[in-house]
Amino acid sequence: MHTPPSRRTFVASAATLGLSMPAILPRLTRAASPNSKLNIAGIGVGGMGFNNIRQMAGENIVALCDVDRRRYRRPAELFPEARLYQDYRRLLDDSKDIEAVLVATPDHTHAVITSAVMAAGKHVYCQKPLTHDVWEARMLAQQAKSAGVVTQMGNQYHSSEGIRLACEWIADGAIGPVRRVDAWCSLAYSPFGHAYWSTLLGDRPTETPPVPEELDWNTWLGPAPFRSYHPTYHPAKWRAWWDFGCGMMGDRGVHTLDSVFWSLKLGAPSKIELVHRERGNDEVHPDIAHVKFHFEPRGDMPAVVVNWYEGIEAPRPSADVLEPDRQMGDKQGGAIYYGDSGALMHGTYPGSVRLIPEPAMQAYKRPARTLPRATTVHEKQWIESCKANQPASSDFSYAGPLTEMCLLGNIAIRLGGVIEWDSENMKAIGRPEADPWIKRPRREGWALHV
Repeated sequence: MHTPPSRRTFVASAATLGLSMPAILPRLTRAASPNSKLNIAGIGVGGMGFNNIRQMAGENIVALCDVDRRRYRRPAELFPEARLYQDYRRLLDDSKDIEAVLVATPDHTHAVITSAVMAAGKHVYCQKPLTHDVWEARMLAQQAKSAGVVTQMGNQYHSSEGIRLACEWIADGAIGPVRRVDAWCSLAYSPFGHAYWSTLLGDRPTETPPVPEELDWNTWLGPAPFRSYHPTYHPAKWRAWWDFGCGMMGDRGVHTLDSVFWSLKLGAPSKIELVHRERGNDEVHPDIAHVKFHFEPRGDMPAVVVNWYEGIEAPRPSADVLEPDRQMGDKQGGAIYYGDSGALMHGTYPGSVRLIPEPAMQAYKRPARTLPRATTVHEKQWIESCKANQPASSDFSYAGPLTEMCLLGNIAIRLGGVIEWDSENMKAIGRPEADPWIKRPRREGWALHV
């Protein structure tokens, strides 16, 4: 229901960012002056969405929306003049003064809301992962190209110094041609993993407690198959459930694999295989998994295998590659690139990067910078791009293919075995059982605007 208004009521072009993006956006709702304030609405403003909207506080926050009214209390205190909504569709109906929209809802509703925002002619910042399935990622990238709005996925370290260093050092030949990468996140969703995920997950709850008065459960479900409300899904633990979240691959994989995807100029893998999986079932993602992505040669870069480990660390390099007493990545994960003449390492987020072992780093003569640096945080970089009518750093033309890669990993985790991937036709060759995971079934009334 539409809540009445409250009474308390780095600019970079595609070329400079080194991304494959259109040089000119064909149409926009408004090309703002760099010195004017952008009128922004937030959809999904509890949790990470609250952090995002706070980063945008220098602009005009004109509307806030959350299916759970308890979740917009904090941002409403911060932005007392903002109109309050429980249904994003009502917000978009009242959007004449809105120029840009933050979408930070659970994974399974990212695409339908983001698509509606673009159809309304608004710039959009969508939290990672961009979508819940591969088809949605492909569709949003195509829609963004034709909609002429400025887009950004919330993989915030794509605007960091570290990811640019990784790209420049790989291009410089610092470790030679890269033929293998090991990336990992050691967290799990179970009690023996990260404490945040403290509720035992595994089987669908049989209890049917009443839906909280403040929550619009049907809209929270969105395109997902109907199921009864239970607090194990909302507000925090939805990410572990296949129907709602993209698991650890969508939680941390999109961050950790970002630098791998960009620096090695990856596109679609030719093959994805599940090497190992522990626990998990038809309802929830596993606690431990090892997925192997195979990529064909790209230009002057050789074929490369990218290993993804979740719930466990990757195998430790030999002592001549990484000092025995040195931590791999950081406490939660990281990535190690193995080249013909050396190795490179960073943590869960590609904000820092080092050649390993340390003597190799000390001896390395860093190349000149070839990629321009973002001059502000990821959210503000998007805002500046909106005002300048230029692509943002993680435009959907980049974020879409990155998300596709990660979601293909999830399909391998779900189905097991080897998937030969036909990217052009979005088909798992000889694996028709993958079709409903490539394009998830949708409840009636929740189609994309494509």
